[in-house]
Amino acid sequence: MSCPICARKTDPTHRPFCSKRCADVDLARWLGGGYAIPSTDPDDVEEAILAAEAERAKLH
Repeated sequence: MSCPICARKTDPTHRPFCSKRCADVDLARWLGGGYAIPSTDPDDVEEAILAAEAERAKLH
């Protein structure tokens, strides 16, 4: 298995990474939102509910 950050051989101590540095790079990406999935949902919960109800009304 190779490190998902740099593609070097995995070190069992830091699996699935090759080193603490690559593990820290991955953690920084998670904490910084680098792995966030883009969404088209409205930020406001009330807007999301209204949009869902409008779509549901179209189907019926």
